[in-house]
Amino acid sequence: MFATRLITAAILLSLFAGALFGLSNFHWALALVPLLLVASREWARLAGYTHVGRWLFPGSIVLSAAFLLLANFASDHPPSRLPRDSVIYGVSAAFWLLLAPVWLGRKWRVSSPLLLAAAGWVVLVPTWLALVQLQTAPLQLLILMGIVWIADSAAYAAGRSFGKHKLAPGISPGKTWEGVIGAGIAVAVYYAGVRLLFGPAMVWMSGVAGCLLWAMMTVMSIEGDLFESWMKRQAGVKDSGSLLPGHGGVLDRIDGLTASMPVAALFSSYLQ
Repeated sequence: MFATRLITAAILLSLFAGALFGLSNFHWALALVPLLLVASREWARLAGYTHVGRWLFPGSIVLSAAFLLLANFASDHPPSRLPRDSVIYGVSAAFWLLLAPVWLGRKWRVSSPLLLAAAGWVVLVPTWLALVQLQTAPLQLLILMGIVWIADSAAYAAGRSFGKHKLAPGISPGKTWEGVIGAGIAVAVYYAGVRLLFGPAMVWMSGVAGCLLWAMMTVMSIEGDLFESWMKRQAGVKDSGSLLPGHGGVLDRIDGLTASMPVAALFSSYLQ
């Protein structure tokens, strides 16, 4: 299983890096649409939709992305400067900062198709939009995504090595407070290294605002992981899908990004 995970990760990283730095912003946006479609199909499965719903919901997600894509590229405003997009990111931030913690804390088992569709839209569409808009500065996007990847890997390693105090045993029994601390330390070291390499060239990293962004992304990536874990627990499945050998589904790989990237896009639009 480890070899399978490693090979899959190497292939995905190569494809991702090539597309991130090699594609135009418009073609990058189009390249993400199939992943968005798969992720929305997986969400529909976790939500328990019928056969029709498992196509209707993804269709609405892709149509939303198409509308935003056409509207943004038809606009004279720079990417991430449109008021509409700031509203979308604001809705996402409100969901993750206000609603999701209560959802997880009370372990809500939501069965309403409309509520689950609304939650799925907020989880998926702002993430896709953030990845599209932040790709105009590909190195910055890679560094920001690195926060999520490093936090996830460090939390897993620290939890396996030192974990004794469960973070949310009723949601994801494997996660521990020691893992959270490990993630925080690893991201702090990563921040210091990136700051040393690039310094003031990346102003979104500077001062209190930059530190706040990195801290929020770390915490919210963990929250996104927990939220998807709760959705899988409610659905009674181990993985969101089986597309990626050794890794599960697309949602399993982007759960930390769904909570953190819209916030990063919102912050970055004002810090640059």
